[in-house]
Amino acid sequence: MRRLRKKTGSGITLSTVWDRYDFRDLALLRLDEARVLLKNEKYDGAYYLCGYTVECALKACIARKTHEHDFPPKKDVINEIYKHDISSLMRASGLQTKLDKFIEKTHDKKLERYYSYILRWNEESRYMTHGKKDANDLFNAVANKNHGVLAWIKHHW
Repeated sequence: MRRLRKKTGSGITLSTVWDRYDFRDLALLRLDEARVLLKNEKYDGAYYLCGYTVECALKACIARKTHEHDFPPKKDVINEIYKHDISSLMRASGLQTKLDKFIEKTHDKKLERYYSYILRWNEESRYMTHGKKDANDLFNAVANKNHGVLAWIKHHW
């Protein structure tokens, strides 16, 4: 795993420049942390980190589309990228249309259902309580190896 923190003369600070590999690593780290929390019956934290996993994965896809010498996108696109909103990030990454077409073509009802679970997550989830069922449902929606949202996103990051 790549280091997400960089050393400076005065200590350790978060990197201000993130690339797609940082976001990929962070997505996988957050999923591992969610798994540990779920095992230890910390459902609220597990729920929140599952959504954050998808957010980081989508930001990896957005970073993949970014090229070094490209002119920055319009302000409204930048605003979409810096939100903690799955729908906005799906649009900004260009994956919403691809997901819709994939589900239509493959009739993957499980992925479609899992994606609907992911859309319920938002940044405010960290202030809410979530029970065992909700946390397990969201974790499975993200982590399922065959139909999970993260498995599908990985094909694009």
